[in-house]
Amino acid sequence: MQKKILYMFDSKNMLHILTILEAIEKIFIYISDFEDEEEFYFANKQLNFNATVNLLIAIGEENKKIDDGLKISKKIRWKNISAMRDKISHNYRGIDESMVWEIINEYLPTLKKLLIEMIPKIKDNKLYIDKALQTDYYKELDYLRLKSNK
Repeated sequence: MQKKILYMFDSKNMLHILTILEAIEKIFIYISDFEDEEEFYFANKQLNFNATVNLLIAIGEENKKIDDGLKISKKIRWKNISAMRDKISHNYRGIDESMVWEIINEYLPTLKKLLIEMIPKIKDNKLYIDKALQTDYYKELDYLRLKSNK
């Protein structure tokens, strides 16, 4: 028996969720060749690290824009995501690579799962997924096409 979704949230949430999901996928690509945080931090003159930090800032900013009614899971501290964004963007020289590595490996997989679970609760979600996947920006999210066609 399928669960009945009681609320349909505004479709504006799709943009924020898709942007976070794409950022997560790019971060996973950027870290895929590294065994630990030191290797990741120093590789490519910190190119991968700096790109990842910027995507974490984007994740924190987009998180602020998602309706609170969608962020009901207790598996993650939603306010900490935005707080992380503020800390990183205002303390650039003090970013700890171990903290970034931990966020990526311990929290992003859970965040990804929770965001995907939000999608069916959003009005016209299939339409927005199809439109997004037609662009190059969201190409790492092709797995959503399969989920939306179930």
